Amino acid sequence: MIRTTFTEQFGVDHPILCGGMTGLGTAQLISAVANAGALGFLTALTQPTPEDLVKEIARTRELTDKPFGVNLTILPTIDPVPYDEYRAAIIESGIKVVETAGSSPEPHLPDFHGAGVKVIHKATSVRHALSAQRKGVDAISIDGFECAGHPGEDDVPGLILIPAAVRQLTIPVIASGGIASGQGLAAALALGASAVNMGTRFMATAEAPIHDNVKQQIVENDERSTVLVFRGFRNTARVVRNSVSEEIVAISEREGATFGDVAALASGVRGRAKVLDEGDVEGGMWWAGQTQGLIHDIGTVREVVDQIVADAEEIIGRLPTLLVR
Repeated sequence: MIRTTFTEQFGVDHPILCGGMTGLGTAQLISAVANAGALGFLTALTQPTPEDLVKEIARTRELTDKPFGVNLTILPTIDPVPYDEYRAAIIESGIKVVETAGSSPEPHLPDFHGAGVKVIHKATSVRHALSAQRKGVDAISIDGFECAGHPGEDDVPGLILIPAAVRQLTIPVIASGGIASGQGLAAALALGASAVNMGTRFMATAEAPIHDNVKQQIVENDERSTVLVFRGFRNTARVVRNSVSEEIVAISEREGATFGDVAALASGVRGRAKVLDEGDVEGGMWWAGQTQGLIHDIGTVREVVDQIVADAEEIIGRLPTLLVR
């Protein structure tokens, strides 16, 4: 078993997290992650209302007695989101760890910390991580350029970003983006991280609440099977390369293009309904990282976690034998 400052402070068996994923962070997957000894996060805004979130937390507790958390992604939206009510639902449900992402978590920290809730904030740059540390978060999940979703605008990969963050931060650093194997876990620990966060790898598991076609496509894809969209709008996102995402790129590159020109193609509702639910992998824009090239099978969550930990332990154990003395 690999023990780190993260496993000690957050009370989990393994230094592995399944961060918040819209549409996927539900009881079915997150309870399996918890039962495997890792730390998973329900996604608050996957639930239509704070009341629904309370029910999903209760449903997760029916499936596991191990620790799990809730992701609260804070973003500007056309329709106002009742963040205060979601925060209250998290606290009143007795959740003890929250992953925040997007905008600053500062407005939420007094209530979370007052209730004994630890906060992990996702950042894509050292400067943003330092800002979050000054505001009082308990750990940083640092997202390298390889990640699915929004990697920021600096284009810094994990091999550089992780040690750069570790050098300047005094709180635990979680390596995120580009990790899907024991090699990645061992490398992240060598770079100074105390845990790793995986998203795409957990999509290709038996318990992931998405269509089998999507899981099989992840296995078939390689490390080149992503594309960066929204670059011209300063809102870069890494998604799976398919006909829809390539059309979004083509439209976005036209002179004078606006997000409105691609909004229908990029619709999250379309991606979830057509792709994740119905299994039409060309039916909409959907999210996965470059780690697709490292995923070669679909196992249970426990099998995936156990294999990653075992492989990392084996690698760490034989490192001394690779040195010529």
